[in-house]
Amino acid sequence: RICLAPLRFGAGIKGKLLDAMLCGTPSVTTPVGSESMSQDGLPWPGAVAESASGLAAAAVRLYQDRQLWEQAQADGRQLLEARYRQQVHGPALIQRLQHCRQHLEQLRRDNFTGAMLRHHHHKSTQYMAQWIEAKNRPAS
Repeated sequence: RICLAPLRFGAGIKGKLLDAMLCGTPSVTTPVGSESMSQDGLPWPGAVAESASGLAAAAVRLYQDRQLWEQAQADGRQLLEARYRQQVHGPALIQRLQHCRQHLEQLRRDNFTGAMLRHHHHKSTQYMAQWIEAKNRPAS
């Protein structure tokens, strides 16, 4: 009946909380759990608490109060509609993927971090191969 997510770290959208909303399950989480997932002052679909005792009290209250639970469930549907609408994000994702596919060479050329990681990966492989070769060389 309730998703308990006492998250101490994380970033962006938390899948377990989004899944709970999709299933109509109110959640009790920490400020870290709810950060960046709500929008425009919409209420969190459940409760947000900072301490273990606060999380426990919120979970018990939500579990025992049918009206509060149903309101949290409705808040989840409202948040999903306002923030995570597939009709909006689906076409935007497809458009971005098509853009990446059409401009792949240019995007790869402009990707400094990827180039740097590739360079260091190849160099580490080279140095490991040299070390293995030196290690296996018979002592003279």
